[in-house]
Amino acid sequence: MSLCVGCAVMRRMLRRLVALIAGVAVLIGAARLIFPLPDISARPAETAQPASADTALGGLMARGMAAHPGLSGVVPLANGHDALASRLALIEGAQASIDAQYYIWHDDLSGMLLLAALDRAAQRGVRVRLLLDDNGIPGLDAMLAALNADPKLDIRLFNPSTLRRPKMLGYAFDFFRMNRRMHNKALIVDGAVAIIGGRNIGDEYFEIGEAFFKDMDVLATGAILPDTARVFDEYWNSASVFALETIVADPGDRAGFDARLAEVMADAETQTLLGDLQSSAARYVQGAQAMEWTQAQLVADDPAKGQGIARRDQLMITRLAEILGPVQSRLDLVSAYFIPGTPGTAYFAGLAQAGKQVNILTNAMNTTDVVMVHAGYAKYRRDLLAAGVRLYELKLRGGVTPESHLQLKPLGLSGASLHAKTFAVDGRRVYIGSFNFDPRSALLNCEMGLLIDSRDMASRVSAGFDGPLDRVSYRPDLSADGRMIWHEAGVDGQTETWQQEPGTSWFRQISLAVIGLLPVEWML
Repeated sequence: MSLCVGCAVMRRMLRRLVALIAGVAVLIGAARLIFPLPDISARPAETAQPASADTALGGLMARGMAAHPGLSGVVPLANGHDALASRLALIEGAQASIDAQYYIWHDDLSGMLLLAALDRAAQRGVRVRLLLDDNGIPGLDAMLAALNADPKLDIRLFNPSTLRRPKMLGYAFDFFRMNRRMHNKALIVDGAVAIIGGRNIGDEYFEIGEAFFKDMDVLATGAILPDTARVFDEYWNSASVFALETIVADPGDRAGFDARLAEVMADAETQTLLGDLQSSAARYVQGAQAMEWTQAQLVADDPAKGQGIARRDQLMITRLAEILGPVQSRLDLVSAYFIPGTPGTAYFAGLAQAGKQVNILTNAMNTTDVVMVHAGYAKYRRDLLAAGVRLYELKLRGGVTPESHLQLKPLGLSGASLHAKTFAVDGRRVYIGSFNFDPRSALLNCEMGLLIDSRDMASRVSAGFDGPLDRVSYRPDLSADGRMIWHEAGVDGQTETWQQEPGTSWFRQISLAVIGLLPVEWML
């Protein structure tokens, strides 16, 4: 009798579960009908304007390529203020076109300065195309709609939420599409000069204020520019991208934009910053900034990744591995969010076990801005160390001497939180871009970056690992009895050894372990 009663209870529970699933499916279907994506099947493709020697920047590129046929000119932008000033200088100097794509754009000091510069460019007749990931523009609908009203300034959104308030509720009925984001960062001006790298648009990415990220960009011209423009066009015309006016019903608030800009410009911090800005791009235009002319390759995900239909050969990580080739002696990797997974751990461990030097820098527990990512990384830390991989975890506000700061600058470090994504191979090749070594970058987010043949840039990245990095990071290690420990070099030259993860408590360590057991690594 009791068995029959138990079976009846189970059947009722299953029926309720099936009913619940069916109800949720109906709600999701209804929500998609109520908030549909626009039909873009008849949208004509648009293409970038090629560089012309009739523009100042196009003329500079033409002269540079004549002297260095088949090569690209590059300058690293390690300083945040320089990275902002260079963007402003290029936009202000634009004569024909501006194509920009970014993951995050804030309405803070730097964000408003750059939006205003794009607005001025459009008003003087420059064609401006701005492609933004919809996740990274909270609260900007009205201002963007106002700018988008200019016929010369065209804004599109990547994988947008069709429900605008609250926007994140769109995940409830379109999760698998909206979980795929465009992490690319590129600015292309007159088809002749580009800035490519890891910086989003926001004060924290340009080292403005007390809390900021350290990152890296590259100012580039020459042979790499047509490829950069082609990739932008592929995204601009992709099935994941929609015109702002088809998603955002807000008529636009020009008065609100002008008022916000006036507020930013009236701030004393803005005036101080603008007075202090030094620009590599401006020096390049003036003939005072030498480019390194070398081989460079753009690597980028096919935008089909935004729909979840990209083939393996269309993924950036596949192309990157093919282009890099074998590591002969040394790999120095900087990744703000580092989750190697089982395959990555096997790859890095295999290199170390084969006698190659493998150095990896990521954020420590007390500098990361995503605790779940740190939990994902911590799962693989022991196996990497056991294989001989040297790990460094950037510590909170680590102090540096003037001498060590000069050596660390190519890594984009001064003790702040790490956001850079770069690596150097064999002291000959360096990558700078948006790609983190984690499952999200590999499988979900769209990414791009430059792989550059440069002994100078690669050696400067590697030099950061050869001593100075010890003074701004914790060094995870395994004790003689196999326990995790962390070494910290003090300013007095003494080394302190931590028996538990620095910057955390036992409760947080337990939380990390629990998070590490959750089946969410594919989303991190």
